[in-house]
Amino acid sequence: MSLANNINFLRHLPKLSHGTQWFSASKDGANGRLLEVSGFGSNPGNLRMFSFVPDDLKNDSALVVVLHGCTQNAAGYDVGAGWSTLAERYGFALLMPQQVASNNANCCFNWFNPEDTARGSGEACSIRQMIYRMLRDHRIDRRRIFVTGLSAGGAMTSVMLATYPDAFAGGAIIAGLPFGLATNMKEALRDMFRPPSHSAEVLGDLVRRASQHKGPWPKISVWHGSADRTVNPSNANAIIKQWLDVHQLSATPMSEATVDGYPRRIWWNAEGETVVESYTINNMSHGTPLGIGENDEQYGMKGAFLIEAGISSSYHIAKFFGLTERIHKPKEAETSVVDHPSIVLPRRLTRTETADRPEHRNQAISRNRCRRGHYQGTDCCRSHEVRPFV
Repeated sequence: MSLANNINFLRHLPKLSHGTQWFSASKDGANGRLLEVSGFGSNPGNLRMFSFVPDDLKNDSALVVVLHGCTQNAAGYDVGAGWSTLAERYGFALLMPQQVASNNANCCFNWFNPEDTARGSGEACSIRQMIYRMLRDHRIDRRRIFVTGLSAGGAMTSVMLATYPDAFAGGAIIAGLPFGLATNMKEALRDMFRPPSHSAEVLGDLVRRASQHKGPWPKISVWHGSADRTVNPSNANAIIKQWLDVHQLSATPMSEATVDGYPRRIWWNAEGETVVESYTINNMSHGTPLGIGENDEQYGMKGAFLIEAGISSSYHIAKFFGLTERIHKPKEAETSVVDHPSIVLPRRLTRTETADRPEHRNQAISRNRCRRGHYQGTDCCRSHEVRPFV
């Protein structure tokens, strides 16, 4: 596909319809599972905030930030990827930021705009403010905050891990791009189709220069389809190279395995903790791979850029984050109520917890805390002029 064709493809992506498809979100989210939250800060990136919190959330629970792809929204991606089902089963909170058409005509996060990808600025700052709101409202363990996303959401995941590495214990990038190479739309399209080759040190320096953080660094999981013609699979290799350099690890995997028929490569640190992993989904095009988790439950449902591949990326990412060791048991078990006739959500589990607390947590992140003004947006966030993608 030529660069011109790639630009034409993006220009003709279907716009979101409001209130007519399961990808569309009402004010209360999809089928009541997501709730919209307002008043989370100055919101310089002009984003919307949605959340899901299981009943009777335990103290020191984890938080997963989930970023949708282009032409999607928070509610649709949640239904498609199954994250609120996982959150309810295993007892962690979800934050799902949502792009708006006034920022980007195709509702892509602006992962390539310098004003949106710098610490304390634009969309990145808005997402950070949302995290502060979740910390204020719920019993979240600051050492167990994670981020994941698809496509433009995957590229924005790269942004969040680079600009706020002190905020995250780990991240997972699906069909995304490395941080810092693209600084405008032309470069973004170039990198999607055929990214330039850079040394590991150059890529790693882009992350190191994005903040004053000196480590420990978030761990990272990278997923990409080998037949992806929207975001070239070489971007996955660049992401891996970037974060191996940040973690000061060699390019040779410590271990290789097959998971649900697909190759997984693994790198671990001196303490034996897996800090970088990659999955290649053979013959899969652009999207999030769906399948059955190890507990024989299907997570998510097929849709645009949500592909049945026989492997549940959401489940394995949650496992990589260390979130699947304990089953969440709410005080009162009840059957989920479904308003949409085509979507059947799993009933809530009632069996007791089956595993003890992990023997060790993910690597601790910096305990430096932002000032109150940071949350309010008075010190960290510049004014933001919204711009369409095309």
